[in-house]
Amino acid sequence: MAKLTLDDIADLRAYEREREGFRDRVIALKRRRRIPVGPVVTLVFENRDTVRFQVQEMARAERMLTDEAIQGELDIYNPLIPEPGELSATLFIELTSEAELREWLPKLVGIERAVELVIGEGPGAVTVKGGPEAGHAAQLTRDEVTASVHYVRWALTPDQVERFADGPVVVAVNHPGYAFGTTLSDEARAELLGDLRRGG
Repeated sequence: MAKLTLDDIADLRAYEREREGFRDRVIALKRRRRIPVGPVVTLVFENRDTVRFQVQEMARAERMLTDEAIQGELDIYNPLIPEPGELSATLFIELTSEAELREWLPKLVGIERAVELVIGEGPGAVTVKGGPEAGHAAQLTRDEVTASVHYVRWALTPDQVERFADGPVVVAVNHPGYAFGTTLSDEARAELLGDLRRGG
């Protein structure tokens, strides 16, 4: 899937005209692509539309008016758009209180390396390990306390993509301090299969 360019990002006035409808479409899209895994982790699988929305909203919030400023955002977020055979997600550790943050974030160091897809079931199941998106790993990977947001990706072989199509698929976190999995619904699996076959 082609990465976003400056031509894909509307200027502020044009974006205001389309924002309400675009935001509604992206909210509906993210609902299909949002996968809770256990009590405090949620993965939102990214594609070109979710990334464009992120860049447009950043440009709007920061009143970015120059091509250079917009290009800086594109350079940060374009790597989240998956290529064919890949999935890309933002991992959120959803904690609301200072006490929860102090309790959980040290326990979950390394969680960005503990995400996996379990494709199929029984003895023939295949596990595809994910990992941090390289461009963001340096800022977000820490030794003593984890960040509450990570960007992760998986690379699947053509055979694994076809097995993904047949299902079932479990999105799992397999970490010493947090071990949970969620079976994708047929709707979510079909949505993500589009990314795997065509790119995000």
